[in-house]
Amino acid sequence: MEKINYSKVLVWLIVISLLIRTLLAILLEFGNDEVYYFQYALYPSFSYFDHPPMVGWLMRLFSLNLLLTDEWALRLTSLLTGTLNTWLIFVLGKELHGARAGFYAALLYTASFYTFIIAGTFILPDSPQSLFWLLGMLAFIRSIGKSEAEANTRRWLLLAGLFTGMAMLSKYTAIFLWMGAGLYVLLFARNWLRVKELYFSILLTLIIFLPVLIWNYRNGWVSFGFHGGRVDVTQGGIHPEYFLREIGGQLFYNNPFNVVAGWVAMIALMRGHNYIDQGKARLILLFSLPLILIFPVVSFWRETLPHWSGPGYYGAMLLAAAWLASKNSIKIPNLIKLALALALIVFVAGMGQIKGGWIIKPGDGDGFFRGKKDFSLDMYGWRQVARKAVPLMDSLEKQGILKKGAAMVSFRWFPAANLDYYVARPSGRKLLACGPLHRIHHYQWINHKRGGLQPGEDAWYLVPGRDYRKPEDVCPGCWEEVIPVDTLPVLRGRDTVMYFFLYGMKGFKPCESFPAPQAN
Repeated sequence: MEKINYSKVLVWLIVISLLIRTLLAILLEFGNDEVYYFQYALYPSFSYFDHPPMVGWLMRLFSLNLLLTDEWALRLTSLLTGTLNTWLIFVLGKELHGARAGFYAALLYTASFYTFIIAGTFILPDSPQSLFWLLGMLAFIRSIGKSEAEANTRRWLLLAGLFTGMAMLSKYTAIFLWMGAGLYVLLFARNWLRVKELYFSILLTLIIFLPVLIWNYRNGWVSFGFHGGRVDVTQGGIHPEYFLREIGGQLFYNNPFNVVAGWVAMIALMRGHNYIDQGKARLILLFSLPLILIFPVVSFWRETLPHWSGPGYYGAMLLAAAWLASKNSIKIPNLIKLALALALIVFVAGMGQIKGGWIIKPGDGDGFFRGKKDFSLDMYGWRQVARKAVPLMDSLEKQGILKKGAAMVSFRWFPAANLDYYVARPSGRKLLACGPLHRIHHYQWINHKRGGLQPGEDAWYLVPGRDYRKPEDVCPGCWEEVIPVDTLPVLRGRDTVMYFFLYGMKGFKPCESFPAPQAN
């Protein structure tokens, strides 16, 4: 058989992947989470209510200090990290079982909805975390994954601390890297306990993570409390439906064929089939299994999100690639072909649904709440409604219906962030979110930075029917008058897929329902 130059083929894979992801980044409007993290870039900080600061810092960096604010520009971080990650997963696979395993790992990475879209196209904390997680894995494998603490392996251990710290500045779940490495040292490589670089590496991680600790200390540990509450299994009863949703989500997000291959490869290792070095295998299992398994357990009691366990599947991909490389001499195994085919079908169908409504159609009986069952509308219609709402608000202000330059208000962090990016900011208005902290998230701090609302101010309330809240419930008791203004339809092709409702809120009066912003 003709020998394949896997490095050359990898370049083509990376280029094709980047082109597809760039096209998606240009064509797709922001989702709820993405557009919310734009506020991180607008207001640089040591940390935020929901997450550490890395995603905001990098968004600001790669958009040239927000000189460029289109979706594609703000997604540059994801496009770049996704490109680097495809190469990194190849390097990791090659480290385990040669270039063929590396190429298989890159193909599996490309076939994963989580890595290709969520972390590799959308701008989320997962985007920078994915890069630093893979770098951290590589550094740990090249340090404690070796039996001897030589000069080179000691340097890699310090780099592991650096990369893990950067991953933790991206997302809290990166602590699982140190948990996996720590368990490996305690169980299988205690000689590393006598190596001073291990402790310097831990210290380096803590120093890098220090901004998050400082911010939380200044704000009553509110972020840690929020995330701790999300996984607190002592509250509420057992919910099998949460568990089934988590399992189904993990299968879908990571590609069912990838998941099956990963589990087969992991089980083969645990049954004694040593197709890679035993020390590296143990280390990768300890990076992967705890994160993959913990959220299904938590989901028996609390609602979880499938992408939380996403980084755990990097190791599963690597083991699957090494296992397939040890079993096959063909160019690309059928299982990987099936994974790529399924990914292509999902990507095309998803794009068709968002842009054309191929699968889910608006229900004629939905009326006021039209589009409520269509999740794809999270990423559709915001530009369109802005084109309709902004001229209308400007015109009514000229007529004196509301005061010129009136603010906008919303009831929750989304759709507040969507309206902020697509409607308020381009029209020169401030947007404020009204409600308790658990509902408005970091907008409680943003409200403070924007000066809140002054007595007598007017505001616009624009709300989608598919996520409707009555205007009277937005800062209840805070307005002298609420004026229904207009209903704005959003079209997809010839179909009206949802409605937005515009209200004028006149004469703000300070009240208890508008919480006082916390100090930064």
